[in-house]
Amino acid sequence: MTPNLEPRLISRALPSTLTAYHDFVQEVLTTLADYGWSKELLFGVHMALEESITNAIRHGNKHDPTKRVHVECELSPNRFCARICDEGVGYDPQAVPDCCCPENLESPGGRGLALMRAYMDKVEHSNHGKCVTMEKVLD
Repeated sequence: MTPNLEPRLISRALPSTLTAYHDFVQEVLTTLADYGWSKELLFGVHMALEESITNAIRHGNKHDPTKRVHVECELSPNRFCARICDEGVGYDPQAVPDCCCPENLESPGGRGLALMRAYMDKVEHSNHGKCVTMEKVLD
């Protein structure tokens, strides 16, 4: 049987708990694996997607159970695009210190953003930092 290579859209409004997103992430990874994405690429998508969702839960929604994290992923054999939005007050992504600078190596902040930027081709913030859009395109 030939796998379905049609693009797919997966979207959810996830509760602000650190366990609620696992099935969603697994569905995205399984779909990309079915498209033939390598384990190395899947690892990067997993890291970036998990970091963006946990940042939305922890920093955006502040674990508030009345707030949701809205996630939409566009998937295809050669493209992963995700938009993750929280219901928090927002922030300035440019104000987050670079965790790779020597003076910030001991500070825990900024590591999630650095991982997203390392594994994705494009990472953009909008809506005053309440939304992040990331994309990985295969050559």
